[in-house]
Amino acid sequence: MKLNCLIIDDEPIARKLLKEYIEETDFMEIAGIAENPLKAMSLINNLQIDLIFLDINMPKMNGIEFLRSMPDLPMVILTTAYDQYALDGFELAVVDYLVKPFSLERFIKACQRALELKILKGKKVLEHESGTDYFFIKCDGKIEKVIYDELVYVEAMSNYIILHTTASRHIAYLTIKGMLESLPASKFIQVHKSFIVNADRVNTIEGNILHLGSASIPMGNNYGGAVLDRILKNRFFKR
Repeated sequence: MKLNCLIIDDEPIARKLLKEYIEETDFMEIAGIAENPLKAMSLINNLQIDLIFLDINMPKMNGIEFLRSMPDLPMVILTTAYDQYALDGFELAVVDYLVKPFSLERFIKACQRALELKILKGKKVLEHESGTDYFFIKCDGKIEKVIYDELVYVEAMSNYIILHTTASRHIAYLTIKGMLESLPASKFIQVHKSFIVNADRVNTIEGNILHLGSASIPMGNNYGGAVLDRILKNRFFKR
């Protein structure tokens, strides 16, 4: 298995180094290179991209702004000379945060994590398609069984997530993006940077608020249209 990679960086030297590192890593391939996020958008829309190496300080649109404006990006590893954006990056569920200059060893470690996430996602899809209706997750030193139909929504909390089920809640050391990639896409939808919901559990839509039983979940500005299309598609009767 190989990861198709896109480099987004305004510095020629940084682009050259990333290109060399990717070529040195046997499970990585270069799919495209862009000088800024605006030029990268067409590549993302037209190419099969698994992983983006994204700089932060760039003209016109920086990397954090780009992440916030594009809710359905592939996996992202931030590459920057500044460490003060690390919290922003992990809140936006990036795979890793590489501070320039970084070694080939550190680069490969980050890429290995991305590869593992892709493999895990593939396994979860196969398991669900084969009829599995539950999964296991490590929470507070225990391994808990969670049934997909009973998982109402997932909430991000710093470096953790909270799984809210019909009967209880579980706290796990995972990112919201990693969890989304592990859940069946036919059933679960990210509606906000901090929330994933079970589409079958949505009872009422009121403006930008989704009501799931006693829970009220906000829809983010960058998610609303796609969320409503997914929830209402072929099920919305109107005059």
